[in-house]
Amino acid sequence: MTKRLSRRAVMRGAGGLAIALPWLEIMGTPRTASAREGFAKRFVTVYTPGGNVTDDGNGVNRWRPTGTENDFVLSDILAPFEAIRDKLLVMDGLTMRSAVGEQHQSGIIAWLCGTPQGGDGYAQGPSVDQAIATRISEGFPRKSLQMAIRWGTGKSHGLLHPINTVNFEDNDGFDPIPPRLDPQAIFDSLFGALDPESGLDFEARLARKKSILDFVDRRFETLAPGMGSADRQKLEQHLEKIRELETSIGDLPVPTDICQIPERVDTSDYDPQTGLNSTDNGSVVDQSTDEAIPKVGRFMTDMLVMSLACEITPVASLQWTDTEAKHTFPWLGLDQHHHYYQHDGGFRPTECEQIATWYSEQHAYLLESMDAVEMEAGVSLLDESVVFFGTELAHPSTHTKVNMPFLLAGGGGGMRGGRFLRNEGIGDDSHNNLLTAIVNLFGDERQTFGSEEYCSSPYSGLT
Repeated sequence: MTKRLSRRAVMRGAGGLAIALPWLEIMGTPRTASAREGFAKRFVTVYTPGGNVTDDGNGVNRWRPTGTENDFVLSDILAPFEAIRDKLLVMDGLTMRSAVGEQHQSGIIAWLCGTPQGGDGYAQGPSVDQAIATRISEGFPRKSLQMAIRWGTGKSHGLLHPINTVNFEDNDGFDPIPPRLDPQAIFDSLFGALDPESGLDFEARLARKKSILDFVDRRFETLAPGMGSADRQKLEQHLEKIRELETSIGDLPVPTDICQIPERVDTSDYDPQTGLNSTDNGSVVDQSTDEAIPKVGRFMTDMLVMSLACEITPVASLQWTDTEAKHTFPWLGLDQHHHYYQHDGGFRPTECEQIATWYSEQHAYLLESMDAVEMEAGVSLLDESVVFFGTELAHPSTHTKVNMPFLLAGGGGGMRGGRFLRNEGIGDDSHNNLLTAIVNLFGDERQTFGSEEYCSSPYSGLT
């Protein structure tokens, strides 16, 4: 007789460790492949909310550069990128046609997935970062890394929801992936909570890892004979995620000239779970946590860069918040939340431009940090990578998704920076074509990405 497991079944291992099991149902075999020589080696996505000031209310686009493809002047919002502009690709004129559904939710899902919302509100396909991770992550301790700052505000109340999710598994279920929120826990899992110079600490990590994984493997061997093949496959995939996390206990990076462990930052004034206390309208303000956003953002950025340089993972995603962004900006002298300045309090272009410029400063810091890591003579971490900056809207007050303010950076796969690409009047302006071109930079030869009805051919202007 087939043994049945409770939906809330758990495996209990060493030290009372509880490992929740997934709901077991049929799913396909994940594709595996490796990055080939000459293609991009790393992929980073960065999300900021609410579009940009593509119309200041007087018909002026405050985000768009002026000039030609190779001879252009960055706008005030993009001016912080000036020092790294030769590795920046400014995209203009693309439409997020696959953003079908609730105006904010459909946008954040379509950005990386290129699909409309499904019946559950989530994506109907994998996000581009996970498709790339499937292809290039073999041999890395982690397939990918997802992090978020000041996440889960407003109506999602700190929980995973279509309004705050950008990453979706490359499997048959396209499962939404929650980002990691606690900067201290992220640091410990990536770089180790124990003294890397202590041999005793190292042995303790290995012993703990072995005790956990040995128990998980033995428990799986006990359960597996009573399961169908599809359930075994799903459980194996789920346990592989557990092994990936636990293996990192012993796979801590060794500092080298390239791999420099970031300095740990005191974030005791920052509550990563503050979203659980949020209200729909953003009326509850966590002043201490909001004031710490710049510090935490830099700390997470530094960890992201070193997770790539230390070869912990080849794929990383950073969300500065969610689509509601119902937190304040005290360091900018702004005491209302971002959604208020976008449209809840009437469109406020001056404040929106101030926020957008600050985000540009943080993004420039990310790119400059990646460019400062020399992987080999004359080749930086940024040169081997592709970085994709995006949002869910073009213009906050109208929720339009035409002329999306997208940025790409890096030189991975032969991508050429230092250009301003205007795509007006090209006809094939669906951003799905851009997603297809991005996966092509990693050696994936597919001709569409996301929902095929929104694809015509891979975007041809990146290389």
